[in-house]
Amino acid sequence: MEDNNLLSNHSWQPLSSYGFTHSFWTLHTHTIMGTMVVTVIIIILSLYARYVLQQKKSSISKFMFLKYVDGFKDLLNQTLQSAPLGHLAFIGSLFTFILICNSVSLIPFIEEPTKDLNTTLACGLISFFYVQGHAIKYKGLGSYLHEFTQPFFLMLPLNLMGILTSILSLSFRLFGNIFGGYVISHLYFQLIATSIVFEIGGLILGTNLLIFCFGIFEGIIQAFVFAMLTLTYLSMEIVSDEESS
Repeated sequence: MEDNNLLSNHSWQPLSSYGFTHSFWTLHTHTIMGTMVVTVIIIILSLYARYVLQQKKSSISKFMFLKYVDGFKDLLNQTLQSAPLGHLAFIGSLFTFILICNSVSLIPFIEEPTKDLNTTLACGLISFFYVQGHAIKYKGLGSYLHEFTQPFFLMLPLNLMGILTSILSLSFRLFGNIFGGYVISHLYFQLIATSIVFEIGGLILGTNLLIFCFGIFEGIIQAFVFAMLTLTYLSMEIVSDEESS
């Protein structure tokens, strides 16, 4: 949540010399940089977690990693009535990636990748294809396609629209909240820059509160909402009425 100009140019057109200048071919450098930093952080945490969990002796780090995984196991057991390793790994990875993306702005000069609609749309598509892929695997292709014509064939367009809107719902909810926090923090930094009194007051209280609200608290909440919605969509597709009763 750096004090950056919202209208500044952070784009790169690598194919412009070949005549490809459409926005489709434009890369957002701050999004790429932020995503790379998030990837490095996840790799480091994964290697550290692997090292800690291989140790026989107990430690605070080992306890925290185990409780972190147990939290997702509890969520899956409550939603799916089981916690298969594949679903556990996917939901845990999705939550972790989005959480770090939402909070990476705590690092100076790094912006949240999730304030870019391209990132949230990619997450939404990943969630969508994961859920629909397992729905086809669980029901079979014939039964899966047949559901789109229920209760009668004329409902096919509405059923298709209903399932596709899940992508927009996931993507725009995450994007809107994170980008909204980015805009508010940008306006805040512009405000306190107008007076030394405001800057001192912000340094004592306001800035720390802003960092906690938008950098940590909101990041956790939005990552949890995205993961839970994905898990809910998955349970609607693969958990039968008999299993859920």
